[in-house]
Amino acid sequence: MIRRVCLLLLVALVLVGCGAKEKRYQFDGTITALDPANKTATIQAGQIGDWMDPMTMEYSIKPDAEFAKLHVGDRIHATAVVKDPVYYVTDIQVK
Repeated sequence: MIRRVCLLLLVALVLVGCGAKEKRYQFDGTITALDPANKTATIQAGQIGDWMDPMTMEYSIKPDAEFAKLHVGDRIHATAVVKDPVYYVTDIQVK
């Protein structure tokens, strides 16, 4: 009985996760740190749509070619892709 309940809960969670829509937000920011090992950048950004208040935080950068063109201090225009709980930054234009 317990196995069935656990299985039903797992299926329900998967179905809920499949329903999450991907959202894309354009934003401007400044690169304050880079982590080549994890392909992440710390970005100081203003408001990002209705998703994120202005703050400095670490973002995964995809694909690797986008990460390769970044340097600390770069001002960027980019797209944040959000499919809760996963998010990343792509389509980066260095200003």
